[in-house]
Amino acid sequence: MKKNNVFYQLLILFLTFAKVGLFTFGGGYAMIPIIQKEVSDRHKWINEEEIIDIIAISESTPGPIAVNMATYVGYKVRGIPGAILSTLGLMVPSFVIILGISFFYDEFIKIRALQAIFKGLKVGVIILLFSAVLKLRKGVKVNLTGTIIFASTLIISLVFSFLDTGFRYLSLILILLGLITGVVLTIIGSKKEKTK
Repeated sequence: MKKNNVFYQLLILFLTFAKVGLFTFGGGYAMIPIIQKEVSDRHKWINEEEIIDIIAISESTPGPIAVNMATYVGYKVRGIPGAILSTLGLMVPSFVIILGISFFYDEFIKIRALQAIFKGLKVGVIILLFSAVLKLRKGVKVNLTGTIIFASTLIISLVFSFLDTGFRYLSLILILLGLITGVVLTIIGSKKEKTK
């Protein structure tokens, strides 16, 4: 099969995201570094700056972040069929695994070796997320606006976690804060440029 063949590309999209869905533990955020490695480093479907944009958009739209990312990448590579197959590729392995576990959950959860494995996987997920942040920071333009948004978001997140108030409205507050801060600082910056 030729690499420019439509069916071949759709198959590769499906298999790529199926691999991500099959071998990733820890939910959508743990999938980000693997998606980044597959779609940016390996297949060169999108660049690192686009990955950051996709994360921002995926976080702001309804649905799991990894599913939104898969849908976007699939759509960019092969339109609506690509979006559908990428999304299915990501979801099918996880669905099948969870469905299988659900039949034996009570017995499954009692196995001490599995409990230890899942504790270790939690640490692995944190390391994966940290490595993704370090790699993706290269594509972020560091300026006053971004620094202020990052610092204020970090402070609000820490305050919410220490107060143990729950995170029901945290995402909305952070999105609004980022929007307002970005608009205000952009207006201030454009006024300064005009006065020069």
